[in-house]
Amino acid sequence: MSSTQDLVIALKAELRRAGITYAQLAAELGLAESSVKRIFAKGDLTLSRIDEVLAVLRMDFAELARQVAQATPPRRELTEAQEQAVVRDPRLLLTALCVLSQWSVEQIVATYTLSRPQATACLMALHQLGLIELRQGPGSQLRYRLKIDKTFRWRPDGPVMRFFRERAMADYFAGDFGGAGETLMLVHGQLAPAQALHFEERLQRLAQDFAQQHLADQKLPAHERRALTLVLAQRSWLFAGLREQLRQPLPGPQPAGVASSAP
Repeated sequence: MSSTQDLVIALKAELRRAGITYAQLAAELGLAESSVKRIFAKGDLTLSRIDEVLAVLRMDFAELARQVAQATPPRRELTEAQEQAVVRDPRLLLTALCVLSQWSVEQIVATYTLSRPQATACLMALHQLGLIELRQGPGSQLRYRLKIDKTFRWRPDGPVMRFFRERAMADYFAGDFGGAGETLMLVHGQLAPAQALHFEERLQRLAQDFAQQHLADQKLPAHERRALTLVLAQRSWLFAGLREQLRQPLPGPQPAGVASSAP
């Protein structure tokens, strides 16, 4: 759903709440009732027309934007096409990862080689993709809020995860995981399907706990925080080197492996 459609839906809701009919709105705007109906049906509202409707409602645009934000459910994932747009541009992918960690524009520009105009352009692209909502902060500073659910994830076989598997996974697991707070575990076992689902839910909760702790620690000075990347996985799998030694294919589900790592 586009931002314009969201605004139209919010305006219709506010008109109903205020008890203002299309006929009454048309009279206030100096238009024919049929014209007002056509405008709302097609969603053909310019910014100036939106301002005129808001004046009738005695609302400002910021209040309308809040209504839109509250009415739009947070995203749990992007579409395949949206993820493809993210990985197509390395700067956009970098910015997306930064905003998921809730970095400010200042942090992004100070840490990476993106200029402020480039970072701004990437934030605008992420706004169009529905990942964030841009806001004007104090002193004309650019701010944003995430528009994603706490259970947000990249699509399991989508462009971002394929990018990670093809270009980043080998680099990630090349470390020795020997630093403070680092660990790598590989646990093999055979579980009933119901128990496998139970462990999947626990892994999801662990990922949420990690994300929540990240948010809580944002109040700490930068020198008291350390960047960590947590990878959680569970799948039915047998290492290729072992599969080659099988006398015959295993019947039923393959052995499940659970890997958890945080560098």
